[in-house]
Amino acid sequence: MAEEIRAEMVANVWKVVATAGDTVSEGDTLVILESMKMEIPVVAEVDGVLQQLAVNEGDVVQDGDLIAVIG
Repeated sequence: MAEEIRAEMVANVWKVVATAGDTVSEGDTLVILESMKMEIPVVAEVDGVLQQLAVNEGDVVQDGDLIAVIG
């Protein structure tokens, strides 16, 4: 079953660390968000393969927006 990772706040996508197809482990950083001059890492919540990365550097995400899917 695929695990969706969603934004927990409004933020800018500062840096994309992983790419679709990467094998990730729980705790690996996928994306770094920036909000109010703070860097917030978005990490994998499960082990698996990054099936989809729904954001690009410079994007703005809203609370609840899809960031990634791990399967």
